[in-house]
Amino acid sequence: MTVDAPVDDLVPAPGATPDEILVAGEWRRGTGAPITTVDPATGRTLTTVTGAGTADVDAAATAAARAAADPAWRRLPPHLRARLLHRVAALVDTHADALSALQTADTGKTRAETLALVRSAAATFRYVAAAVETAEDAVTPSRGDYVTLSRHTPIGVVAAITPWNSPIASDAQKLAPALAAGNAVLLKPAEWTPLVALALGRIVHHALAAEGLPPALLAVLPGPGTVTGDALVRHPAVGKVAFTGGTHTGRAIGRIAADKIMPVSLELGGKSPTVVLDDADTETALAGVLFGIFSSSGQSCIAGSRLFVHRARYDAFLDELTARTRALRVGPGTDPATQVGPLVHHRHRDHVAAYVDLAREEGARVRCGGAAPEGARFRDGAYYLPTILDGLPPTARVCREEIFGPVLVALPFDDEDDLVAQANDTVYGLACGLWTRDAATAWRVADRIDAATVWINTYKQFSAATPFGGMKESGLGREKGRDGIRAYQRQQSLYWGTGGPLPWAAS
Repeated sequence: MTVDAPVDDLVPAPGATPDEILVAGEWRRGTGAPITTVDPATGRTLTTVTGAGTADVDAAATAAARAAADPAWRRLPPHLRARLLHRVAALVDTHADALSALQTADTGKTRAETLALVRSAAATFRYVAAAVETAEDAVTPSRGDYVTLSRHTPIGVVAAITPWNSPIASDAQKLAPALAAGNAVLLKPAEWTPLVALALGRIVHHALAAEGLPPALLAVLPGPGTVTGDALVRHPAVGKVAFTGGTHTGRAIGRIAADKIMPVSLELGGKSPTVVLDDADTETALAGVLFGIFSSSGQSCIAGSRLFVHRARYDAFLDELTARTRALRVGPGTDPATQVGPLVHHRHRDHVAAYVDLAREEGARVRCGGAAPEGARFRDGAYYLPTILDGLPPTARVCREEIFGPVLVALPFDDEDDLVAQANDTVYGLACGLWTRDAATAWRVADRIDAATVWINTYKQFSAATPFGGMKESGLGREKGRDGIRAYQRQQSLYWGTGGPLPWAAS
């Protein structure tokens, strides 16, 4: 698709981000408290953004409701909504390097990872565009003198609340299907990492203007969850909330949604098992376990943070895994050699360190890591060394609670029943990794594990076409896939009389 000029100023450089937010179709200063964003690699302030106050939420939601009902949008055929999404995808690709640099500065992630997240966001918009253009409703079997139709209509206004650990990909995962479904969207990025969402907002705002569509179809409202997020969830114009984040917050949103009789989708926490069976290929398992927990500095809901190794292989596997973990290259995300970047914020680094201190108190053996790296290069950043713990019972807090950092807890198992019992002894059910050469074993164990996504001889691979979500306290609802659009719509049934006699009709 041809991208309309001018687009050069859509994505500002890190530190040059304007302080306006997108409210009711206009870029303006928010009425909430200022948000200072910090480069976690250096501790230096990047910029200050004005936050969205409750007045901004009300203005954005009211304007979004009008925009969602505007015939220019409400009656827009699916193939033209798809054209908007294709335009957004093209703009994201055009600005991929700038978006990647901005996200690395805001989150600390490596440039390789942030560029992959940007490409993933563009791919999500393209996939959803194709899905909505080819979506079908149904003529259902009639049981009388009428034709019955099942169709899907927009909800209206959707609040999308996204996390700090993978901003642009998470934003796209909610924004693309919600727009494809015909809604207006109020996007609230995490308070620590608002910059990429604001840049994506400028891209979508530009695309809406190019298509002649109502600009208030998207608002970007950064701010604290206790203020901005709460106001969004409670606003009467909001008809659905799509949330990715912690289980505690997800519960609070669910309570409000129940009072409003409002649908929600909740993608929450995890404490995912990654399992090395006795027949696993050692090299494949070592590489997969390392990537599964230490990529993204462990800041991932699906991180393989609980390692189970068959007791016959446990000591040898842990020794080699520890040696390779010590060799991982820690550094700023801007260094192409870096494998493990800083954590997102100094407060979060301290939170992770506190869990490792707790593990020591519980009797853990620290195989490696367990501290911030030393040296001038790391002094001002939010770094923490990749850490492996073992020697703990499965009941220890660090074996049960989500740490959300580069901390792996290793546990042995004796047989399949022991493995399944330990792996499922958790409130979470998000993901699992299995390492085995035997297909029958993989199928059988995957069927017994309480996890909504199971990777076999791989980890952290995603497809926009494959549903994603959680079991148990890891959430409810699914994103991605063709049905991901339906999650942002309401089903309506139509009965069309064909002239037969009606009850109580005059004879």
